[in-house]
Amino acid sequence: MRYIEHSPDLPAITGITSRVEDRTCTLRWHWPDGLQAVYIHKGPGGGEHPEEDSRPPDGLKLYTREEYKAVGGYYDRLEEIGLVVYTVFARVTENGETLLVRQRDGENRTTVSAGKARIYYAIDRKRGLFRKEQTVHMTITAEVPVGREVLCYVKKRGGYPADKEDGIRFPFVQDFAPGRNALPPIEIGKDDHIRIFFTDGPKYGRYYELVPE
Repeated sequence: MRYIEHSPDLPAITGITSRVEDRTCTLRWHWPDGLQAVYIHKGPGGGEHPEEDSRPPDGLKLYTREEYKAVGGYYDRLEEIGLVVYTVFARVTENGETLLVRQRDGENRTTVSAGKARIYYAIDRKRGLFRKEQTVHMTITAEVPVGREVLCYVKKRGGYPADKEDGIRFPFVQDFAPGRNALPPIEIGKDDHIRIFFTDGPKYGRYYELVPE
């Protein structure tokens, strides 16, 4: 597979539009006459565009005109955060070789915002009638994968911590998969309180929203 520069006798992708709803991106574009398939590349915004390289990038997805017609577009679940760039390449063949039409005009490219991913958290405390300690169950429910370095929990005696420095800070020891993550229970003192914070608010607050359940 290699690039071929666009020329008037080759098909080109035009009229590409994008819409994001409930973390699903819908792409639509104009199919030139005779084109039966495209390759779609998805990458982060702010970097180099794939057509700037000498060879096509990895991770291309083949998508046929029949698939497009069947569902009325191309639908993709956004697991990323921030800006995402989609590039649609017309696919042609020459002597049995697959060629991607490289368009320098950018008409086959669109940028969407995946926005902030929500991280929901719940803290459930249980204390026995005659016990001095209480058992804490924490649950993290993430829309996208979240690294362990993003969050921490803070324990404070006599009241809830106001920020990550207001008490004893503890790291998490595992990454969080998309969906519900029930953490192993921990034991704390009867007068202790726990809250969850970003380890670096200015940094991670650009990409995630921390929401109590």
